[in-house]
Amino acid sequence: MNGDEQVPCGRVYGCDHDDPNPGPLPARTYAALVGGSLVGLLLDVTGWTVEELDGGVAVATELGWWPCGGAMYDPGAGEPRIPGPGIACRFRYCGDTPDHWPRPPRLTGWCRGA
Repeated sequence: MNGDEQVPCGRVYGCDHDDPNPGPLPARTYAALVGGSLVGLLLDVTGWTVEELDGGVAVATELGWWPCGGAMYDPGAGEPRIPGPGIACRFRYCGDTPDHWPRPPRLTGWCRGA
């Protein structure tokens, strides 16, 4: 990120920049992304299992160190999770990856080297 890009807080990851309603929806569950190039975005984790949430996530982004790369996030150690809709947990930034992303956005264990 060179400073020209601004990631608005409260926007849901994956919403288009010109989406008239890029914020969270009432019946969905979200993880807040903390740190890194996607700081302030919300990731929709509706329907994810406890194991999937514990595994963290790698999401595609052009705002990191590598174009067409990804940013990796892990759940905060010892942080509480709130069941139900709304912001249920936080994922903390733990690095970027240069991988090109023909893969699904959910990849477990990346930040812990698993």
